[in-house]
Parts: sequence; structure tokens; C-alpha cells
Amino acid sequence: MASVTLKDVSKSFGAYDVLRSIDLTVQDGEFVVFVGPSGCGKSTLLRVIAGLVPVSNGKVFIGGEEVTDVPASKRGVAFVFQSYALYPHMNVARNISFALETARMAKDEIRRRLTKVADLLKISHLLERRPKQLSGGQRQRVAIGRALVSQPQLFLFDEPLSNLDADLRMEMRFEIAKLHSEISTTMIYVTHDQTEAMTLADRIVILNHGRIEQIGTPRELYDRPANRFVAGFLGSPRMNFAPVQANASSLLLRGPAGFAFPGKFVGAAPASLGLRPEALKIVSAQMPQTILGTFERAEDLGYEQIAYVRLADDLVWTVRSPQSLPNHTSGDPVGLAWHPNDLYLFDEAGVRIDAQPASGPVAVVQN
Repeated sequence: MASVTLKDVSKSFGAYDVLRSIDLTVQDGEFVVFVGPSGCGKSTLLRVIAGLVPVSNGKVFIGGEEVTDVPASKRGVAFVFQSYALYPHMNVARNISFALETARMAKDEIRRRLTKVADLLKISHLLERRPKQLSGGQRQRVAIGRALVSQPQLFLFDEPLSNLDADLRMEMRFEIAKLHSEISTTMIYVTHDQTEAMTLADRIVILNHGRIEQIGTPRELYDRPANRFVAGFLGSPRMNFAPVQANASSLLLRGPAGFAFPGKFVGAAPASLGLRPEALKIVSAQMPQTILGTFERAEDLGYEQIAYVRLADDLVWTVRSPQSLPNHTSGDPVGLAWHPNDLYLFDEAGVRIDAQPASGPVAVVQN
């Protein structure tokens, strides 16, 4: 096992800055997931750690030793790519053990490691097959086995499940999580899929435009996002947002959906608010202390219901409910009930700020 430390790491391709002053520490045995939108720099950061991409500035440490200028082959790192990159003319056994053969390891040791890895990944019955005879999930297990057999101090995964269908992704998520619990090796995993991030990670690193937006456990990031970007990125459906005006003692959302929310705001005045879809409940438009809107449509997913409510011409909010929603037709006036404790507030720069709800009811604004 090995820790990973990045100090002021930057990477530029010409005039384009892909990574900007990254500081990060991954502890021994930790499972850390890099997540963010396309082009945020997460795969480049993984390749910097692997030694496949040189840094433009900063230092990289693995296991407490600086490896900034150490080639990838000498970093003790195993890389699992998005594409399986298996040798089509070799059977599974040789695909897994080929690197050990080229290193001229003793045949008995190769056989011992191959048997151990195949048993761990439950692919012993596949060793004589070639890649074209395997399913996508089986090929991914072989790719992971090829990384495992070298006994690395650090595993790096670059979107390894993106080529699989939904059922196989879920199965492989379980297998990778189980693998980590069994071998306790440090793992860093890149994905654009927030479900993978939330279910696999000890800690998540959220990147945007080459910078780290926030680091924390899945629950910390979901419950206490540092800014509007993190709040909107984590969660499916995404958090609902709306612009607001505020003074020292109240929060005002204008328009047909408007309401006044009494409270004491810590720091800058709120410029926008956020409510997660599961924090909202569709109620009668006549009910006091609600956000007003018009019903658009609903989606029945069996295990949950998703509804869309229009608050203004250019603003539609999403409501998520594990129970059946009231019967409405498009255009019906409805109210959205919510609790002040579920409200998120953000300043003009998008940074989350805190509010202390005042005693007394929320007053609906009449326009």
C-alpha cells in the first residue's frame, strides 16, 4: 500500500491549463474517486499520478517518496484503462501473466500469482479462453487481474465501467468495492458517473476547470456542498435553483412562485437558493407557506415518481417522491411544500452560505 501526495501540481498543454495548483493527499488503503464534468482534468490528473503525463509544475509523491521525474514503469502503479486493451491472440492466462513473463519471473511464482488472482476474481474457468469469447464484464475482470498480478502499491482506474451496460456496471461496482475491502490497496478511480462515485468512494474529489472544488465523504458532499457547482453536480435529478433577493433579515423569491423567508444570514447576502427534488412535496396551491407553480408532467419509474413544476417561463423545478403523486394534468396550479432546514443558499460567487431560520411562519409574497 502507499499514500499519494500532490503538491501544487499544474499541467498545461500549450496555452491551455488543464490542471491548476492541485494539492491533494490520498491515505494508505483509501479508495478515492475523482469526479467531474467532461474536460475538468480528472483523467489527466490520474495520468500525472501514473507518470504517463509529466507535470508542468509541482511535485508528486507515492509512499512518501518523490516520483515527479520517475518513469511510469518504476512507480509501482497498476493502471486499468477504459478500454480493456487485451491481447486478442492470447488466452486469459497469458493476458494476465504476460508482464510477469517479460520480467522473467520464475514460472512457479507466475503460476502462484495467476492462480491467486483468478480465484479472487472468479475467472479460473476462463483461463483458456481468448478475449473474443468473453463478455464485457469478464474482459474487465481480466484487465483488473492483469493489474492485480503485478502486486502494485497503487491501483489507478480510468472510467473502467463506461463500456458496460447498466446491469454489468452495477455488478462490477460491487466487485471492485469487494476487491478493495479484501486487498486493502490504495485505489484512485476516475468516473463521470456520480453513482459510481457515491457508492465506491471513501472520499470524493470533485474537479471543475482543472481545480478541486471540494473533497469529502459522499455524505459530506451531498449534505454540505461547498458551493453551487458541487450542490448541482451531486444528485439525480439535480438540485433545483432559483435567484433570490435578500436583506439582513429576510429572503425574497419574487414572481408568481414568490415567498419571503425570515432568517439571519451569515456572511454575504444570498443570490440564489437551492432545494433538492426529494425535499419538495406537491400540495394544493391554496396551502399557505408554499412555493407556487403549475404542473407540467410526471414520470412513473415504479420505485419513485418524478414530477416537473413550472415556477416561471424559464424555470422548471423537479420533484422526486417515493410515493404516488397526486393526480394532476398539465397546467394545474400546485404548491410546493418544503422545510427551511432543507434550503441551501449561495452568494453571487456561488459559495454556500448559512442561514439561521427565524421563528414564525414563512410568508407567501403576493404579486
